[in-house]
Amino acid sequence: MQEFVIVTGIILKQTPVGEYDRRICLLTKERGKISAFVRGSRKPGSRLSSATNPFSFGSFKLYEGKNSYNVAEVDIQNYFEPLRLDYEGAYYGMYFCEIADYYTRENNDEREMLKLLYQSLRALCAENIPNPLIQSVFEIKSIVVNGEFPGIPTSWTLEESTTYALSYIVESSVEKLYTFKVSDRVLEELGRAAAYYRDKYMDKEFKSLEILQTLG
Repeated sequence: MQEFVIVTGIILKQTPVGEYDRRICLLTKERGKISAFVRGSRKPGSRLSSATNPFSFGSFKLYEGKNSYNVAEVDIQNYFEPLRLDYEGAYYGMYFCEIADYYTRENNDEREMLKLLYQSLRALCAENIPNPLIQSVFEIKSIVVNGEFPGIPTSWTLEESTTYALSYIVESSVEKLYTFKVSDRVLEELGRAAAYYRDKYMDKEFKSLEILQTLG
């Protein structure tokens, strides 16, 4: 009898496989980052076709094949629909998914990164939070979650409000991250700080970030 596993997670990316299938990369609460095949999802009228898009969050019923998981059923609870209508917002979302893909591993406890990604995608869908602020918060908190944050260098000359914002990002729970606003000056300093940490601790070039930088 076939055994099923039910996981909760977000689709980080998907790639076509063969003529009719897709492979998705999932960040899950239960098993960290995993890959799964969605058989027949590229066929016209497939009931699973809409559930293979990046950003989709929900429950995935899986069964194990010889070399990978396979998706049997899905219950998508949030498609983050506004990002599908916002070209720039979509690239921010893809960039966040790229960072999550970079940091996470199978069978690791990745619940904090999953929460961070979910809350950051929600923030991108809100109209009252500037995307550059969300980017800086996400980049800094990703490094914190992964235990690499070195502290604020004492040699930096920052606005007092910037130092406070950095401390708030580091120390706050993920659920409280996107509850503050900053001045243009502080936003600029946060952006420079986030870029410094990113370049120092993320040994990767992110395609979505390259595109975002051309949009700016």
